[in-house]
Formats: sequence, C-alpha cells, structure tokens
Amino acid sequence: MRASLASSIAITCAAVLALPVSLAAPAAAAVPSALGLPPAATALPPAPELPGSTQSLPLVPLGAATRSLGGGATGSGEQGLTRRDVRPFSLVGVVWDDPAAPLHGTVQVRTRPTGGGAWSPWQDVETHNEEHGADPDTAEGSARALRGSTAPLWVGDSDGVEIRVRGEEALPAGLRLELVDPGEDPAAAPEEGAQQEGAPRDGAPATRSAMVPAAPAAPAAPAGLSAAEAAASGVNAQLAPYGATWIPALSKEETELTVRNMPQEAAAPQRQAGQAAHAAVAAQPYIGPRPKIITRKGWGADERLREKGFVYTKTIKAAFVHHSATGNNYTCRQAPSVLRSIYRYHVKSSGWRDFGYNFAVDKCGNIYEGRAGGVAKPVMGAHTLGFNTNSMGIAVLGTFSKSNPPAAAVTAVARLTAWKLGLYGVNPKGTSYLISGGGNLYKKGRKVRFNAIAGHRDGFATECPGVRLYGKLGTARASSAKYQGRR
Repeated sequence: MRASLASSIAITCAAVLALPVSLAAPAAAAVPSALGLPPAATALPPAPELPGSTQSLPLVPLGAATRSLGGGATGSGEQGLTRRDVRPFSLVGVVWDDPAAPLHGTVQVRTRPTGGGAWSPWQDVETHNEEHGADPDTAEGSARALRGSTAPLWVGDSDGVEIRVRGEEALPAGLRLELVDPGEDPAAAPEEGAQQEGAPRDGAPATRSAMVPAAPAAPAAPAGLSAAEAAASGVNAQLAPYGATWIPALSKEETELTVRNMPQEAAAPQRQAGQAAHAAVAAQPYIGPRPKIITRKGWGADERLREKGFVYTKTIKAAFVHHSATGNNYTCRQAPSVLRSIYRYHVKSSGWRDFGYNFAVDKCGNIYEGRAGGVAKPVMGAHTLGFNTNSMGIAVLGTFSKSNPPAAAVTAVARLTAWKLGLYGVNPKGTSYLISGGGNLYKKGRKVRFNAIAGHRDGFATECPGVRLYGKLGTARASSAKYQGRR
C-alpha cells in the first residue's frame, strides 16, 4: 500500500460524527507508453476531488500481430489494450453499455507493480457478473446509469496494464477497462491473522481483541448529507455512537438484553412484519452473540459516492453467501482498500446506488458493514438478482472455485448470521420462502424455498460462491444455530 497504516488504537464511545477526509489525488501527468508509444488521451483523466479514482479506458480491436503474440483464437471478436503506463490503481474490471447484454468469452489482464518490476502472468477476470445487481423492477434495477460489468479483480498497487477480451460470440458494445485506485487508508486495518473480536480461541470464553481501527480526526460532514443520514449510513444509532469505526462484540446475554431494550422501530423500521419478528426474539432468545462489525467509516467508505437515502424491505428471511471473485492475493491489512475499490466499482463503474452486498468478510474473519442503512435493519442490497427482497448478502472476499475458504471466514459467516437472522426470528438450519423478482432460474413471481443460509448459486445459474465455499455452508448453518442456542 502507498500509505503507511496508523497503529491500531481503541476508540472511545464518545466519538463524534466523522466521515473520511477528501484526499487530493496526484495531478495527472503525461506518461509514455511502456512500448514507446504515446498513451491514449483517456489514459490520464483529470484527478478527481474524491478519495480514490477510476480510470476508464475504451478497448480497441486487437490486430492480427497482437493476437498471434497472445497465442489465442480470435473467436467472434477480440478487443483490448497493449501494455501501457497509467496512474496507480489496485483493482481492475471491464464494463459495457447494455447491462442486459452478456459477455460470452474470456477477459484476461496482466499488470506491473508500481515503481517497476516484472509484469504479472495473465490473470482471468470472471465475466459472468449479470447474476449480481438490483432486481429488474426496482428503481436501482432500472437506473439509466447501469452498465454491464465483469467481476472486479484485485491486483495490488500497479501502474502498468495490458488486457485482452476474446469473444465466443459478438462482444457487447462500449467495452471499457476500469482501473480503480482505492485512495489512502483513513485508519489502521486489522492485522494479518488477527482473530475476529469475540471469537472463541481453542474453546476459551469469548474475548475482545485489541485489533480495532483507529479513529481519524473529525472533519465536518460532507455537503448535502444530513447528520441523520451520515449516522445511519455508518451504524444504527442505538448500536454505536456517531463516528464509531467499529461496533463492539457482545456476549449472547448482552445481545439478548440489547434486543429486548431496543425500540421496536430499531429492529425493523416502520415494518409490521419486522415488529412481529422483534417480539418473537424477545419472547424466545434464539439469537447469537453480536460479533464485532467494522463500520463503513472504519473501512473508509466515502458517503458522497452513493445515492442519498436508504431502501428497506420488510424483514430478513435468508442470507445469501457469495465470494467477491476478486482473487485471494490480498492481506487483511489491505481488506479496507479492497472494499473501497469494490464500492467505487459498484457505484461509479457499474452504476449501482451503493456497495452491492450488505456485509463482507475477509480471510481473517473480520466482518464489515457493506451497503449503508444500518447493520441491524433489513437494508435492500444488490447481491442476488431476483432475490434481494427480504434477504441479505454476505460476500467473502476472495475466489473459492479452486481454493478452500479460510476457517476464520466460515466462522465469521456463522457468527454474523446467528446474530442477524436471530434478530428476525430465523433458524439458520431452517428454510424460508422468497418471491422471485426475475432471473435465469426462476420466473418473476415464483415462490422459491431456500435454506436460511443459502449460496448465490441457489438463486441464479452461477458458480458463485465457488464450489469450495459452497461446500462449507452446511458447517456454517450448524455453527450458526449453535451460536443461537439451538440444538
């Protein structure tokens, strides 16, 4: 990372409302191509005012000589960019004009570390990303800004890129390479290998870890964002003070007491069904201990990127588990940067209203707040096309088609679902019915039965969350139920 990370310190409960400070991006400068050719005019767009940046480079047809160097078949089209120098970035993806147009083919990139060094091998970018996103008939799902997009790929701090896109059929129009710089870290991130706060170690009682992000200085709230919106975007006001970078873990007894004392509207605002679920939890304490959750402020989300306001559903009936498909080449210190990059890619490149998932989990088992609106509330995400209503999405950072998910990440999924599903009276080992909003497996309006902890592939024809992570969901369900106090 280009920025050194501050040492971790505990924040006080009297923290004031604060949002990330805008950091001026480096001024654009003319950078020659690595091949001795002048760079494309779009390679160095004006430096943005917001923390982080996105370079959007249109792809061009690749000539026969370039294809022969790559050693691949042309298929029904091949576009890309030859090696070139660009401003520093850490995450890549490809977008196109029509969000309904699929990209059937392969996308491969290779990059060069910032400051020089050997170019990476070719890396595959997951092309089938249409199964993510908002439901078609929602305001977000029909927004004019929506674009088709691949999954994003984390490549680390780089300043050189080459890309090739090979189509098995006609490629969609308007292909562009998106290079995302997450910006500087606002605070210290969790240590590599640090245990999640509150997680038992070797059968010992749950303890609270000292690994918490530091609280940065408190600037004024950004223009156009009310204090109430800023607070709600980070955490529920009743769960943590304004400006908190993390929500502390509670024991099961403390969690049950908190829920019983929570105002009805806090568990499910203005929703009759949610109030019924809250009453059920108060009567029968099948709820897991609340885990530590790093807030949006904790990982440095710039609240000016997303749309204002929040969208809620009636309740939470199921949790869909995903992998982010961003690769496994990140450290837990880099996880906040990965999240800021995905956030910017979802909003600025793909045209979504906010971060798509409700929660994220890194390889060390740290849990992060995703989409804004309050971690205990039924916030509508854009994670499982057709089934975003009355569900929540959890993305485990990484790719688990061939790699096993870390045990800490599976445990974190179990702990998070034990708490969040418990708030709405859901048994993690049970099943729930959701109504399809439309997709490639289930027609709109069909009533579908899901496991309370389901995989993305259960609701859409996709490989997500990867066969290795999908195979661990049974373990997560059993552990989640135990955390709730069920047999």
